[in-house]
Amino acid sequence: MRGTRVPAVTDTADLVLLDIADRIATITLNRPEARNAINGDLFEQLVAAVARAEADDAVDVLVLTGNGPAFCAGLDLKSLGSGDTRLTDTAPTTETPVRDRGPFTSISKPLIGAINGFAITGGFELALACDFLVASEQARFADTHARVGLQPWWGLSVLLPQAIGVRRAREMSLTGNFIDASTALDWGLVNHVVPHDELLGFTRQLASDIVSGDQRAIRRLLATYEEGEFLTGGEAWLLEAEVAGAWTTDAGEVEARRDAVMARGRSQS
Repeated sequence: MRGTRVPAVTDTADLVLLDIADRIATITLNRPEARNAINGDLFEQLVAAVARAEADDAVDVLVLTGNGPAFCAGLDLKSLGSGDTRLTDTAPTTETPVRDRGPFTSISKPLIGAINGFAITGGFELALACDFLVASEQARFADTHARVGLQPWWGLSVLLPQAIGVRRAREMSLTGNFIDASTALDWGLVNHVVPHDELLGFTRQLASDIVSGDQRAIRRLLATYEEGEFLTGGEAWLLEAEVAGAWTTDAGEVEARRDAVMARGRSQS
């Protein structure tokens, strides 16, 4: 099946592209001349693209990447200084449900980040909002909030320690130093590092592996991970047991799928 590339919205420049093929939605930040820095227009188009993919029954997995040498250089400081509140208004309040905090709201489908280059500050937060990351060998990561005199509000101080541990997270945030793709892999920030030209192909293969599974089970398991992140260890165990107890499925379907899983396992051995 060939993909269809369309702008996420059609009333402004195509700052975000949405390509749907084989049940995978590839969302591409498309402001390369500004290293995909996030201004109000790009952010609105990005949110629209994610919402469109989330609502589309023909999509099971989302992939987020960038066009050009950067994944995303962060928030456009000129946009922030101009008084445009479309970015600052995204800071959560006590009324904002946990799963709706950050740059995206309530995504039930897996979101994979394909990090093609620099992911800095707000762009780093976009990456952290993904379920897991695949990095090009050219990828670089940095939190420069303190260097430019800002504070994060898309969850970096929560999500970064979850990914790499609190001491390494403090080091990144306090120094503003960049880490390369190899270090990101060693620290557990990314799952894979691949040659730059193979980034999207490799990521889409992982997405295809997810597509081939039971989507109802995948989305419930993803939700269980998300809900358990903010519970104590004991509470998370009970949540898992509660979900399993309420789960219903056809025994015949399970048996057939088990045979397929065994065959797949043999092929991957």
